[in-house]
Amino acid sequence: MKYVIFPEDVEEEDLQKIGGKGFNLAKMLKAGFPVPPCFFVTTDAYHKFLEDNDLKSKIIERISKINFSDVNSLIEASKEIKSWIIQSSVPEDVKKEIIEAYRKLAQSDIPDVDVGIIKGFREDLFVAVRSSAVTEDIGKASAAGQQETFLNIKGSLNVVESVKRCWASMFTPRAIYYRHQKNLPQDAGIGVVVQKMVNSEKSGVMFTLNPAKPKEANVIVIEAVFGLGETIVQGEVTPDMYIVDKESGKILEKNIGKKLWERVRDSSGKTIKREVPENKVEAQVLTDNEIVAIAAYGKKIEEYYRRPQDIEFAVERGKIYIVQSRPVTFLAEDVKQITETKEEKGKVLLRGIGVSPGIVTGKVKIIHNLSELKKIEKGDILVTEMTSPDYVPAMEKSAAIITDRGGLTCHAAIVSRELGIPCIVGTENATKVLKDDMIVTVDANHGVVYEGEIEIKKKEEERRVESVSLGEIITATHVKVNLAFPETATQEIAEKADGVGLLRIEHMLTKSGMHPIEYIRRGLKNELIRILEEGIGKVAEAFYPKPVWVRSLDARTDEFRHMQGGDKEPEEDNPMLGWHGIRRSVVETDILKCEFEAIKRLHERGLNNIGIMIPFVISVDELKKAKEVAREVGLPKDIKFGIMVETPACALTIEEFCEEGIDFISFGTNDLTQLTLGVDRNNENLIELFNPFHEAVLKQMKYVIDVCKDYGVETSICGEAGSNPKMAEILVEYGIDSISANIDALDKIRRTVARKEKEILLRVAKKIEEKE
Repeated sequence: MKYVIFPEDVEEEDLQKIGGKGFNLAKMLKAGFPVPPCFFVTTDAYHKFLEDNDLKSKIIERISKINFSDVNSLIEASKEIKSWIIQSSVPEDVKKEIIEAYRKLAQSDIPDVDVGIIKGFREDLFVAVRSSAVTEDIGKASAAGQQETFLNIKGSLNVVESVKRCWASMFTPRAIYYRHQKNLPQDAGIGVVVQKMVNSEKSGVMFTLNPAKPKEANVIVIEAVFGLGETIVQGEVTPDMYIVDKESGKILEKNIGKKLWERVRDSSGKTIKREVPENKVEAQVLTDNEIVAIAAYGKKIEEYYRRPQDIEFAVERGKIYIVQSRPVTFLAEDVKQITETKEEKGKVLLRGIGVSPGIVTGKVKIIHNLSELKKIEKGDILVTEMTSPDYVPAMEKSAAIITDRGGLTCHAAIVSRELGIPCIVGTENATKVLKDDMIVTVDANHGVVYEGEIEIKKKEEERRVESVSLGEIITATHVKVNLAFPETATQEIAEKADGVGLLRIEHMLTKSGMHPIEYIRRGLKNELIRILEEGIGKVAEAFYPKPVWVRSLDARTDEFRHMQGGDKEPEEDNPMLGWHGIRRSVVETDILKCEFEAIKRLHERGLNNIGIMIPFVISVDELKKAKEVAREVGLPKDIKFGIMVETPACALTIEEFCEEGIDFISFGTNDLTQLTLGVDRNNENLIELFNPFHEAVLKQMKYVIDVCKDYGVETSICGEAGSNPKMAEILVEYGIDSISANIDALDKIRRTVARKEKEILLRVAKKIEEKE
């Protein structure tokens, strides 16, 4: 197909073809997250539509005439452009491919049926049709809420019409204005996601940090409502809000909202808004188990993208689906962290939820509808029931925003944080209590609105949340970085880290949509070697001469089942304890040979900073067999060879490995904790039992470090706990040689290590002094 693409066929270079939202969904599907099935209408289809209807130059000319300081000028241009698009016809070849793709998606929804055998087609699958602009959900341009989504669409012709309406939504007032403000092209293009509809009983939005307090990156904030998630985004109710500790999974706080309305699909298939039954208005939406499970997905998705995420989820019949994930972009801006003491407390007029920090005084302007936006002047306090995308030009003029409804993830909250202006939502009656031209002080740090001007002492500290400068902090314990994607091996990261303590190769091998083992089955060994040589080489070059430890393939049999060839993988009752890691590689040696061959070629190119690390080891025999394969391939003897310590068997027999001959070890704390405590780390019911700080886990790590010191073997950690400052302190005390952390934890771990080393030195100095 030329104008439609399915997720399994998406390549790394297809971002411009399907847009940010579609690209993220395809990546998450390939990574095994529970994303509903979908297909993408490409930007080629959009551009073909514009060309066939002679619209492209016409639209650009119309946008060039907009007075961006005049809201009405923007709204009028938007209406005109959208009407041109809606009244135009979709080219027949584009329409045909969309119809075929929808019917294929509908047929694949029938369980246990070969799609190719079905005669006829289905027209009864409900889908969501979502915009996916090229400038959306990527890097520093999240563009949340600018384009439209159409829910509960059924029938191929209705899908085609909804795709066209998505194209038209490329030119909503906010979308045009946002691109203008960000200097983004107005003709960049838009893809469309057509996704199987989740008939949500519950839904919501999750941030993998506290969006109102960006310094709180150790929590996950979840908001939830009954029915479809549009109710949250539109700010029509005050949702439940749950705060979860990111490390332990413990629920720290619950705030039950007043949920008067819900959106659901009625018996005819239409999306309707209805009153929530009285007994559910102030009932907890998500069960505690659902809160913990959703937070666990949030943590994994953040780890996958290696940056904070804004995630939408839905729950149907107890099953959790991830329907969207985008980067949290407001963190890229300069954030003012403000501490204050109020010298005089005035009369409190309102309380709500502070969702974008800051304190300002200004004149109130009540906005009841779009026609009143022209009332807003620079420095006013915009007060309304709830904002919509059309409010954005007026919001940018405002000193602060106050709304009656909404939560942390409503439109007003998201836009205020992007604009960097204070915002309080969920006050319930701001539009009634406040009056036009009143002078008020908005304290969005605490969610309070005061009458008049309140004198507040402020201590403002400008800082960049994404700052990576550490000055000249030098530590004896090396601080390395964990990487999964060669693209993340930037010069900046290479300068900050002392090497790569874990380079995963799974994502290099799976980005083509083919299961790694399938390359061997199809006789594509040379292609496999080329991919590995290219990916590993990119990282090794960026970090040279610093060490880069490459972990051999560790793909569980259920992880990439949806990829080409994945259906041939054996079915296992417990894949986590099954046929993966070195136990598989030394039996089916072809992939291991390809890995070693790629490293050999890189070594011959002068990249002698690459070390090999074999995973999930339980016996010295496995190490010996891996070395035999290395000799067969002709790996140079001076290449460093190490093992992951992820099993109690390996930890307790570490001396045998040292005697056999290894250059380094690295702790994999997730598996070591799981196997030591007998706790399934993916089971939300056991999350409180999963504790890498358990004495049994720490004792094994201390023992391994002590033994390795005796044999001159380097020790490190690359597991999740390596990004935890508390674990870093313990391991520095134990005498570990290096700690490998996730990218976003590098600064934090470097400072922690430096502080701990200084503490140890002072302690030793004090003892020497006492003896003297």
